[in-house]
Parts: sequence; structure tokens; C-alpha cells
Amino acid sequence: MNVISADFVSSVAFVEDCPKEPLPEFAFVGRSNVGKSSLINYLVNKKNLAKTSSMPGKTRTINHYVINQTKRPWFLVDLPGYGFANAPEKARKKWEKNTREYIIDRKNLMCTFVLIDSRHKPQELDSDFIRWLAKEQAPMAVIFTKTDKLKPGVLEENLELHYAMLSKFLDGLPNVFISSASERTGATEVLDFVTQVMKTWIAEK
Repeated sequence: MNVISADFVSSVAFVEDCPKEPLPEFAFVGRSNVGKSSLINYLVNKKNLAKTSSMPGKTRTINHYVINQTKRPWFLVDLPGYGFANAPEKARKKWEKNTREYIIDRKNLMCTFVLIDSRHKPQELDSDFIRWLAKEQAPMAVIFTKTDKLKPGVLEENLELHYAMLSKFLDGLPNVFISSASERTGATEVLDFVTQVMKTWIAEK
């Protein structure tokens, strides 16, 4: 898939306020500071579509961007992260609640991409969220970020540990992608996957 255009549509707190257009949606979510905004900007080849910040927890609303508006459009959805954010616990729990309600209630959500920082061994926050997605039978894929920050041997070791973690909650591994926004790797594979899922959605219409 070639990304011809990427435009901001809306930023809302609650799923009921999301866009009404029945377009297929692909959501991106991850632990705070996972590199989500950088990855989104890299995927759509637009420097500042999603706002990056050195402060974890920058995304606090459900953000919709329409991709390829004039030809087979779809929504890329940037969701609030889970885990640490520079905000009171009550606010963090509200953002996480909104994210979960979006995933459960949004009928045209085709897949949730869970972003995991490849530099770290499996974290409880990630495993808890993936376990919840599995329980809800929500379609998911996993994107490992910041893979350029590790030597190949260490990266492979961490990935194997994550695969073992995923296998505990899922019947086989989900689609997994290896990415680095700074090294510009992984976008083709992710967008090709979006294309294949969209073909299924179009065929069912």
C-alpha cells in the first residue's frame, strides 16, 4: 500500500464521539514511551501527523486520521497509552477505560496494533493488556519498536521471551512486525497487512 494522504480528523475522549463514517479502522496502542507517535509518522511518511514528545503519556484522547481519503480510505487511530504518564492516577485510569471501551464497542475496528518496546524483556503492563485483548477476542497484531537500539543477539533474545509470553494467552502467535522509525524499517510489512485486512472487509460488504 502506498500512503498518498494522511489527514487529522478528530480528537475525542469517548467512543460515542468518534467519526460516524463506516470506514475500516486500525488502532495503535502501547505502553507510554513506546515510540507510538514516531512510528505512526513514519508509517504515513508525514513528519508531524502524530505529535511526539519526550514526556510519556502525551496521547490522552482517541485520535482519528483518515488515510488515502480519495481512494480506499481508512482510519488510523492513535489511542492513549497504558501505564506511566505524567498525570494523576485517576486521569490515567480514565484514559485507559476510554481505550478499552473503544476497542470493545467500535464495530469497524479491524485490528489493534499493540506496540512493544523491543529493548525490554516482557513487562507486566504489556502482558496484562494482551491478555485482556485475548479475553475480549479482539483482533490484534504486535509491532516491536526501537529494534535499532539493540545488538542482533540481544534483540533475538528479547523477542523469544516476548513470543513465549504471547503464547501463554493466544492460540498461536499473532501477526508480528519488527520496526524502527529511526532506521525506517517495518512500514512496508505493516501497510501490506493493512491492505490484506481491508480486502477482506471490502469483500464482506
